[in-house]
Amino acid sequence: MKVILCENYDEMSAKAANIFAAQLTLKPDSILGLATGSTPVGMYKKLIEKNEAGEIDFSAVRTFNLDEYYPIKRDNSQSYFTFMNENLFSHVNIDINNTCIPNGEAEDAEKECKEYEKMLAEAGGVDLQVLGIGQNGHIGFNEPDEKLESYTHVTGLTESTINANARFFDSVNDVPTKGITMGMASIMSAKKIVILASGESKKDAVKALLDDKITTSVPATLLKTHPDVILICDKEAYAL
Repeated sequence: MKVILCENYDEMSAKAANIFAAQLTLKPDSILGLATGSTPVGMYKKLIEKNEAGEIDFSAVRTFNLDEYYPIKRDNSQSYFTFMNENLFSHVNIDINNTCIPNGEAEDAEKECKEYEKMLAEAGGVDLQVLGIGQNGHIGFNEPDEKLESYTHVTGLTESTINANARFFDSVNDVPTKGITMGMASIMSAKKIVILASGESKKDAVKALLDDKITTSVPATLLKTHPDVILICDKEAYAL
């Protein structure tokens, strides 16, 4: 695992955006794996700037998002469908038909998971995947547990994740308690992974990510077995 240590969030976002820009330069029809949450927003802003400046082109890109709340309507202001449109898709020259996000409105969630995994496979897999890391070491909605699911699945959210996401909702009671998420094998099948960590609240997760142990109680530690992972973090997240 390569580590890029940054002074602050802005530098972390810029470094990550440069890696994604390089990917699009080398392979304009890249399959990108995208994440939501506050951490990648800065990177998305810098990618928008690069697109507006003509430095990168999204016209041939296809994207797959890690996860989505379940159940949730796509027009809900806190859905990841809305998040991606507000923070990236509506600002760049991407074909919206080439953007794939798990359907939080699906009547049959299990069927949605199987179809999403099939689309991933038919696309040939993700070329470059961006990940955040939860305070408890979760990636996507793969929460700490004795066993982890391999492929796209429905999962319950832990209390810590619900509480962490409550700031985006009117109250903690409005936060969905389930999600649809890529599984660990789905994530690990990406050719290259960039994981972002910012702020003091992530220091324990980053410490676990960089020590010698692999455990399902910190799902992100499974990334140590991947051949091409870059951790980009600021000094606060790297403190331990």
